[in-house]
Amino acid sequence: MFKKLDKMLERYEKLTQLTGDAEVIARMDEWKGYSKELSDMQETVDKYLEYKKALADQSAAKELLETETDREMRDMLSEEVYACKDRLEKIAAELRILLVPKDPDDDKNVIVEIRGGAGGEEASLFGYELYRMYLKYAEKNRWKCEELDSNVTELGGMKEVVFSIAGKGVYSKLKYESGVHRVQRVPETESQGRIHTSTVTVAVLPEAEDVEVNIDEKDLKIDTLRSSGAGGQHVNKTESCIRMTHLPTGIVVLCQDERSQTKNREKAMRIMKSRLYDYYQSKYQKEYSDNRRSQIGTGDRSERIRTYNFPQGRVTDHRIGFTLYTLESFMLGDLDEMVNALQIADREAKLAAGNDEE
Repeated sequence: MFKKLDKMLERYEKLTQLTGDAEVIARMDEWKGYSKELSDMQETVDKYLEYKKALADQSAAKELLETETDREMRDMLSEEVYACKDRLEKIAAELRILLVPKDPDDDKNVIVEIRGGAGGEEASLFGYELYRMYLKYAEKNRWKCEELDSNVTELGGMKEVVFSIAGKGVYSKLKYESGVHRVQRVPETESQGRIHTSTVTVAVLPEAEDVEVNIDEKDLKIDTLRSSGAGGQHVNKTESCIRMTHLPTGIVVLCQDERSQTKNREKAMRIMKSRLYDYYQSKYQKEYSDNRRSQIGTGDRSERIRTYNFPQGRVTDHRIGFTLYTLESFMLGDLDEMVNALQIADREAKLAAGNDEE
């Protein structure tokens, strides 16, 4: 580990020189590349320098201890040696986690797709509540949200909603939300007071940039349809709804949220690019299924990942066996404790996989 860190420190010092070089600054693309590389290793380098300082402090205390004769001073120096030892162990553990390879998609914005599963109208109602939960979480993080498409029921539920979230580190926190979310409660539509179980599926896709997904127009079939759904004089009057089909993969995107056909087409293309990026990434990862097992956040979307039990006021993530008894605040966007637990479990799993390879 420390050989790797020494090489990183050497590279960091070299990059610091390069990013301050006037000739490199003149080559803006090259300078941006160096700056990003420098930024990516900043946290690890800072932590390693902290480790080296603690090591130097321990060495200095040991040296003084060898020559010191005063008992009180010797006790103080002994305490310093042990304190440095504890600090070094803690920093070393943090460094091992920081050296786990970062997911290249972590800094991307996302497109989130929520769809009602088993449970009819109750599933749609819970789909709306999940949508609201993610909006509130985004608001707490000062992220920007934009609804791209939705299918609203007469009772105010959502059979389907597609929306984007943009901000710093969005995918790094929300990637663990992909999967089946199960709700257990007495539905508003239930007159006998019986607890029902319904499901909602969530897919979190890293939003692809133009350079990452190149779509040939010949591979797309685009149909215009009349919008359908609840409300508004505009519904069913004009052909503003866009159905976009990617012929090689069979992926279909339907977008009818806007009154403008052009705007619906633009939104459909954004969704299509993200779905294709996710499709090809997943296909690549499946070829390395052993690595996939060590990743908490990239599991099968048919997997039941979480249960929201309203009578008991608890939410449980089944992947890591983690339960919170703060369901009410959780549904209001207080997801940090759950997200942090998932991030730690993911890092530990990857760290263990890396140690096995060594």
